[in-house]
This record gives sequence, C-alpha cells and structure tokens, in this order.
Amino acid sequence: MHDNDGTTVLVTGGTGYIARHVVVQLLDAGYTVRGTARSTSSLAGLRDDLAPFLGDASSIDRFSLVGADLTSEPGWSEAVAGCTFVHHVASPIPSAPPKDPDELIVPARDGTLRVLRASLDAGVRRVVLTSSLAAVLYGVDRSGTVFTEADWSNPDDPRIGAYEQSKTIAERAAWAFMAERAGDRMELATVNPGLVLGPMCGSASSTSNEAVAKLMNRDFPACPDFTYSMVDVRDVAASHVTAMTTPAAAGQRYICGLDSHSLRDVAAILAREYGPKGYRIPTGKLPNVVVRIVAKFDKTAALALNDLSNPQRVDNAKVTALLGRPLRGLDEMTLAMAESLIAYGLVKAPR
Repeated sequence: MHDNDGTTVLVTGGTGYIARHVVVQLLDAGYTVRGTARSTSSLAGLRDDLAPFLGDASSIDRFSLVGADLTSEPGWSEAVAGCTFVHHVASPIPSAPPKDPDELIVPARDGTLRVLRASLDAGVRRVVLTSSLAAVLYGVDRSGTVFTEADWSNPDDPRIGAYEQSKTIAERAAWAFMAERAGDRMELATVNPGLVLGPMCGSASSTSNEAVAKLMNRDFPACPDFTYSMVDVRDVAASHVTAMTTPAAAGQRYICGLDSHSLRDVAAILAREYGPKGYRIPTGKLPNVVVRIVAKFDKTAALALNDLSNPQRVDNAKVTALLGRPLRGLDEMTLAMAESLIAYGLVKAPR
C-alpha cells in the first residue's frame, strides 16, 4: 500500500512522449492516474506500451483515459472531477512552421486556460504545467548569457518562431490567470525543459526523437551545428512529480536541462557506440550556409534555425535542488533514445 492510494491525478495529453513517463512515475508512486486524449480508443494500446516500464505491471489497472480536446470545452469538467493534482503536459507541437502563428498560439494559450479554469472549478490543489525553454531564451540576444527562471522569451521579437511564441504566451497567460483568479485556492508550478531525449515508452514520436533518428538514418551527409540545452525525459517527468507535492514548488518555474550541447556532441556519442555496429553517423560539421538552404525545403530544419551555432546556456541549480540530485548526462539520454528508436523500428537497420 502507498500513502497515495485514492489520490487521483490527471495528466493531459496522456499519449505523448513526456506524458507517458509522467504517468509511469505517478503509477509507480501509488497514484490513480487519468489521462486525456482526443480519442479514448488508444487506451488498450497505451496500457500495453506502459506496462513493461512499471515497477509492478498490475498498477496499470489504476490508469484510465478520458476524451477531451484542448480546442473545445466538452469533457474537461469530467476529466478533472475528483482530481487532487493536474499535470498539463499536452501542447500543440508543429512538424512544420505554421503559415499563421495563431494556429499554434491560440490552442496553446486557450487550451492552458481551459485546463486551469476546469481545475480551479473542480477544487484541484496544484497544477504542474509543462512549459519549455522556448518560453525562456528566444527572441533575445543569448551571447554570454546564462539563463535562469527569471528570464522570459520575447514573443514580439522578429527572430522568434511560432512555437516559441506559443509556449511563452501560454505560460504568461497561466501565471496571469493564477494571479487574477486562483487566490489561495489553487497553486501552479511550471517545468521548462530543453530538447528532450531519453527512452520511449512505446513508439509515440516527438520532435526530439526525429533529430536522433535523422542522425542514425544518416539523413544528413554531415551534422548541423544546432545547439540545445538537452534533458532526459525521465528527469522531466521526475521534476513534474516532485513539483506536484513539494510545498516550496508552488509558484515556481524550473528550468530542466543541461548546459548547452551541440547536436554534433550527440552525433559523436552515437558514432562511438553505433559506428562499430554498422551505423554511419554523420559527425562532420554541415556548414551553416548549407543548413539555411536545406531549411527552405526541410521543415524540421526550418524550426531549428534560431538554434544554429547559438548556445543555450542555462543554470539548472533550481531543478537539481528540487530533485536532490544532478540531471542525467548526455551519454545516458542519447543512448537510451537510440536503443528505443532501434527497438521500435524507427531507424533503419544498418546495411
């Protein structure tokens, strides 16, 4: 028996890459977990995906799925009913830059407010929101700056992309809602991860999986110098679960990521481990001018142009204090992701 028996926790976007890990850690901690998805038809498959990652496979019986869509009202009051805590993980992530930024901004902002309103009405104690480093260090000059939780992206800067705008505006709206509406009835904490790597619970793909898959499939002749603060998905989930019940986490943001690494660092780790197994990982540097040309045709590359040779220096002291340990290293998260991509058949076997 756990102390948490009978405590119900909602995880929005329960089928997503990060959300699956949040669900697993909550179930392992003894909570009853409800996920939201646009359709509940995925429940059986999702349970099959998650069960192998649980300390006790039978705890999957404490997981259910309800239908709710961030872009509409129906289902949300039912989703949050009886929940003590809510993890709002769901957010629209583009596979390509949208023609109109509002295609991302409106559902991200309105969806976040919809979840907060429903949570407040249902008497939820605390919401933990998955924000992003996209809300911390875009549309600003990064040179020489080490970013902290006090920093915010500038959504009005012409250099910022629609996704980064959407995450910044949605998180700002969440804090404004709390200040205006919640009083002392409900608390909020945000987790702001960088580029998320690490193992997959099932084949649910993510934008960050794509970067590693492209390297392993040798979709580039050489490696673009994209730079990110990277983080293991298990640490993102642990930050969520810890921020949910740590009294001092109320009202706080947590940058969740290592200090800046280049995608070429990831390629070097993959080449060391998988080169001998026949994978031809591109480790040479793709010239920036070539990347800019490629980005005109490759929409994934276009999303990343802000991070070309532009480091993301971050101070993660706050989240490591929350967790009481350092974050996992780049080797561990990279190799865990590569193993998952191979296991789920998302990279081609070497010739």
